[in-house]
Amino acid sequence: MIQTKLKPFFYLGIFYLLVSLILRIIFIFHPITNADFALFESLKIITVGLLSDILVFTLASSLLAVYFLFLSNSKYRKPYGYIIFGLLITAFIYTAFLPGNIFRQYGGAFPEVATAFIGLKTLLFGLMLFLPVQRLKIRNILYFITLFLYVVLIIFNAVSEYFFWNEFGVRYNFIAVDYLIYTNEVIGNIMESYPVLPLFSVIFILAAAVTWFIFRRTRGELIELPNFKQKLILLGSFVLLCGMSLLLIPKLNEVKTGNTFAQEIQANGFPKFFNAFTQKELDYFQFYPTLNASVAEQRFFKELKPGSLSRIITSTKPELKKNVVLISIESLSADFLAHYGNTQNITPFLDSLATKSLMFTNLYATGNRTVRGLEALTLCIPPTAGESIIKRKNNKNKFTTGSVFQSKGYDVKFLYGGDSYFDNMEDFYKGNGYDIVDRSSFKPEEIAFGNIWGVSDEDMARKAIEVMNLEAKSGKPFFNHWMTVSNHRPFTYPDGRIDLPGNAKSREGGVKYTDYSIRKFFEMAKKQDWYRNTVFVIVADHCASSAGKTELPMDKYRIPGMIFSEGFIEPQQFNGLMSQIDVMPTLLGLLNFSYHSTFLGQDVFTQEFQPKAYVATYQDLGLIKDNYLTVISPTKKVRQYSFVSQKSDLPDNFRLYFDEIPARKSVQNLIDDCVAAFQSTSYWLQENRLNK
Repeated sequence: MIQTKLKPFFYLGIFYLLVSLILRIIFIFHPITNADFALFESLKIITVGLLSDILVFTLASSLLAVYFLFLSNSKYRKPYGYIIFGLLITAFIYTAFLPGNIFRQYGGAFPEVATAFIGLKTLLFGLMLFLPVQRLKIRNILYFITLFLYVVLIIFNAVSEYFFWNEFGVRYNFIAVDYLIYTNEVIGNIMESYPVLPLFSVIFILAAAVTWFIFRRTRGELIELPNFKQKLILLGSFVLLCGMSLLLIPKLNEVKTGNTFAQEIQANGFPKFFNAFTQKELDYFQFYPTLNASVAEQRFFKELKPGSLSRIITSTKPELKKNVVLISIESLSADFLAHYGNTQNITPFLDSLATKSLMFTNLYATGNRTVRGLEALTLCIPPTAGESIIKRKNNKNKFTTGSVFQSKGYDVKFLYGGDSYFDNMEDFYKGNGYDIVDRSSFKPEEIAFGNIWGVSDEDMARKAIEVMNLEAKSGKPFFNHWMTVSNHRPFTYPDGRIDLPGNAKSREGGVKYTDYSIRKFFEMAKKQDWYRNTVFVIVADHCASSAGKTELPMDKYRIPGMIFSEGFIEPQQFNGLMSQIDVMPTLLGLLNFSYHSTFLGQDVFTQEFQPKAYVATYQDLGLIKDNYLTVISPTKKVRQYSFVSQKSDLPDNFRLYFDEIPARKSVQNLIDDCVAAFQSTSYWLQENRLNK
C-alpha cells in the first residue's frame, strides 16, 4: 500500500534525473566549456552529479509529500468541514475587504496575490464540501495541476540553466538572484534575445505530455487515500530523508575536481541558487575585467593623499566636537526637489533648508537599495558586485563613520523606525559598535501611526529628540544616523498632516509627508540646548526608481544632499561631481578631524579631490568621470558612454537628464580607472583590509 503511494515520486524523480543527466552531457560538450575531461573524470562528474540530484529532488518532493498528507475525506465531514470552510471565508473577507490588513500594509501586488490564493482555496474547498459526488474529479484536476507545476519547473529550470551556462559558463550564482530582482529588465532582455513564444510553447507542450503520462499511471492512488498511521510513516520517512539530504548536499559540494568547469557541471543548480542568496556576493575576479593587482592599487592610490590605503588625515585647525545628526531619507530622488525642476511643491521644507545649507548639487547615489546607501554613508567605499556589505556575513569590525566618532568620544547610534533586523541592519550596525533605536524601543502610546515598514517618520522624529536630549545630558557629543521609512510603498501616513490624504497611497504623498516630518523634527530640535552645537547632514539613500534606457541611467542615481548648521555652515553650493561615499569624509573635514582612515571617499574641499561618482546595480558597476560613464559587467564586458545634457531652462548644476551616447572610441584611461577602483575595493574587502 505504502509503496504504491510513492509511485508519483518515482516517476517525477526519474524524469528529473534524466533531464539533469542530459543537461550535464550538454555542458560537457558545450563550446564555452574550455576543458577536456578524461573518462574517469567524466564518470566522476556524472556520479557525483547523480547523487546530488537525488538529494535535491528528495528535498523538492517534500512539498508533494505535504500535498498528499493533507488529502483527506474526513475533513469534509460534519462539523469539521463547515468549521474549516467558515475559517477560510473569514480569511478571505479579511484579505479582500479589511483596509488595514497585513497584506495591504505591505503594498504592491502582494494583497492581490494573497486574496487570489485564499479565494481560490476557499472556492475549491467549498466545491469539494458541497459536491461530494464530484470530489474525486476535482481532486484529480488539482493533482494534475500539481504534477504539471513540478514538471514545468524541472523543464524550465533546465532551459534556464542552459541559457545561463551559455552566457556565463557556470551554474547559478548571484547574477541569477539579480535576474529575479530586476524582473522588468530581464524579461525585456529575454523578449529581445530569444524566440520566446516558440520556446515557451515547446516547454508547455512537453510539460503537458509528461504530466499526462505520469498522471495516467498514478491517478489511481487518489481513489483510496492512506490512513492516519500510513501518513505518519510517510511523514517520518520524508523527515528522515530530507534531514539526510540537508547534511549530505554540502558534503557533495566539497568534492573537488581538477578544474572549475568540472566543479560546476557536477554541481546542482538549486543549491547554487540558494547559496547565492546566502553569500550575497559575486566573485569580481572570476567575472569582471582585471588589471595587475599592484597596478590597479597604485592607479587608485593616485586619487588619495597620502597615496596609500591606510593613511592619516590631518587638520591644521582645532577639532570641533559638534554633535552630528545624519538623516538618510528613503527613496528621495533629486527630481522631487524644486531646485531640480519639480513643480509639485512636495518638498517645501527641504527646498528651503537647502538654501541655508552647504548643498551638494551634483551628487550621485552608489546604488538603488537602502542597504547600498547605508553602506556608502557608513563605510565610504565604492559599491561591489553582489549585495551590499550590510547583508553579507563578513560585515563586522569594519572601519566606519561611527568608528571615527567613537574614537573622538562620541555616543554613536543608528535610529530606524522599523524593525532593524530587516535587511540585516541590526547585525551590521551592532557588529560595528552602534547602539540601535528601532521600533522595539517605542512604548505603545508613543506610536501615533505605523505600517508594515515601521512607525511613521513623525513618531521617529519625536523619539529622536528624546534620545538626543538624554545623550546631551551625559556631557558627551553624539553622532546619530537616522534612516527614514515613510517614503516607501504603501505610502501611508496619518491624516491631516499634509494636503494629500493618508490613504491615497501615492509616491507624492510619501515624499511630502517625509518632508513634513523632517520639518517637525527641526522645529523640535531648535528648542533644545544642543541645537546650535549640532551639524545636520541630510541625504537620500537612493532614488525612487532605477529603470532607464541604459544599464545605469544617470538621472536615476542623482540625489539631493546638504549639510546644515546655524552659525557654522555658510549657505553655499558645491557644484562638482561627487559620490555618496564623499559626503561623510567631507563632513569630517568641516569638523577639522584628524584621524586614521581607510575610507575610499574623499573630502571634496581638499586639493587632491577628483570629481567622479560610482554607481551600480547588483552586477553592473559604473564610474562617472570626465563626461563619460564607464560600465563593467560579468563576462568581462566593458561599455562606455559619453553624455550630453538635455536642453533645460534650469542652471547647469541642476540639470538632471542626459543623453547617454555609446562611445565611438574607448577612452582607455577611464576604463582602467573604473577597473582599478572596483577591483581594488573587492580585493581589500576580501582581505579584510577595510576593517578597523
